[in-house]
Amino acid sequence: MARPASRFVCQSCGESFLRWEGQCRSCGGWNTLVETVVREPTRAQRATSRGPAAGGAAATPSGLAGIAEADLPRLSLGIDELDRVLGGGLVPGSLVLLGGEPGIGKSTLLLQAAAGLTRSTSDGAHVLYATGEESPGQVRLRAARLGLLAGPSGEGVRVLAEHDVSRIVEVARAERPGLVVVDSIQTATVDELDGAAGSVGQVRESTLRLMDLAKGDGIAVILVGHVTKDGSIAGPKTLEHLVDAVVNLEGERYAALRLLRATKNRFGSTDEIGVFEMAETGLREIADPARAFLADHRGSAPGSVVAPTLEGSRPLLVEVQALVSPTGYGTPTRKASGLDPNRLSLLIAVLGRRAGIALGSQDVYANLAGGLSVVEPALDLPLALALASSARDRPVPSGTVAIGEVGLLGELRAVVGLERRLREAARLGFERAIVPHPSSGSTLPSIDGLDVVAVATLRDAIAAALAERPSTRGEALPAMLG
Repeated sequence: MARPASRFVCQSCGESFLRWEGQCRSCGGWNTLVETVVREPTRAQRATSRGPAAGGAAATPSGLAGIAEADLPRLSLGIDELDRVLGGGLVPGSLVLLGGEPGIGKSTLLLQAAAGLTRSTSDGAHVLYATGEESPGQVRLRAARLGLLAGPSGEGVRVLAEHDVSRIVEVARAERPGLVVVDSIQTATVDELDGAAGSVGQVRESTLRLMDLAKGDGIAVILVGHVTKDGSIAGPKTLEHLVDAVVNLEGERYAALRLLRATKNRFGSTDEIGVFEMAETGLREIADPARAFLADHRGSAPGSVVAPTLEGSRPLLVEVQALVSPTGYGTPTRKASGLDPNRLSLLIAVLGRRAGIALGSQDVYANLAGGLSVVEPALDLPLALALASSARDRPVPSGTVAIGEVGLLGELRAVVGLERRLREAARLGFERAIVPHPSSGSTLPSIDGLDVVAVATLRDAIAAALAERPSTRGEALPAMLG
């Protein structure tokens, strides 16, 4: 069989060329030519292009209620946190992309998931683990460290050291595994293309062929993807559009906690997260993730406020830490870790204008303990209270949580899922909560063992948190200490 021809196709206008050129001669775009395999249309495609008269019956529209419900059985991977993020398990025939920084634990998680699938299925389904980065001996060393050599996973996880996608697809169709893991897509190559592994053309063509395997044969495929310096998955953006789910493994490389978060999921929600801890025996699920992000220190400290956040259907309590100190240079420093720096700048302006706490000449540092990243505006009030607490060097009493969105006028706005957040705080032993005053027609939730304090403005929230005398509208709070 003759080798399929390849062309360099412009990603902007679609014009093709025989050789690579820096600039497209058709649209003038620079560096837009990508090597692409030229495929001959199949018989079904040719029939479709000629119309229904030559190719059979045409598709007819139907109402939503008349469409038969799709049966989507789920494969349990034996890791509850991973199954939660995927929407209840892995759907056969789906294509999943797992991204993360080097050394974060992607290969460890997938090897544990492959072993879990062999244990959870009753029909003895096995897993094909195709690795282009490691030798079979290296994979065996990791499996021995994780304790996966004994039991069903010892024979059920079959390792293939191969980077040629055609060979991986051939073996998968011959062995019919329940899951194919490709580690990683940046090392996969297609013989018909001359580009190096990891190039745009190789990555896209490799993903297309693995997608044909998943959709055509009903075999679930998980791809491992590297990330760039800015944290995005390496390769063309079309890579994320081709797959059914994009899952990211986040966290500090030298810290213990890991977060699993879905940014795209065609078979479930993208709001759920999974929490793991890196241990000697691999990634271990956190039994009580609600308290996993609370800093371990005794008593209260200035600049520390606990906030009940909501990640999907799971409430998590996180400690917001802030440090305010006089600047040593002309321009004050603003640093935020795990928080939106734009919201931090906004709250500094609101504190100075609406609450009498001027931080314009102060260095401000804000951080979320545990490495969690939260972007919801409900974290405004805890962050503002942490800044005020650090500026006045007065701690918020221990056992207090705060939640709420802050507006530009200094008013507080309600947040979604307030009762669920407060119930989780009460379960963990907190006794007091500072929340926005309910709007007309709504009432405050009543939680046993939790004193809920409703305030209308940021000024009153600071007074309640720092045990100051509540101020009337227009009355300035005492000047900041120092």
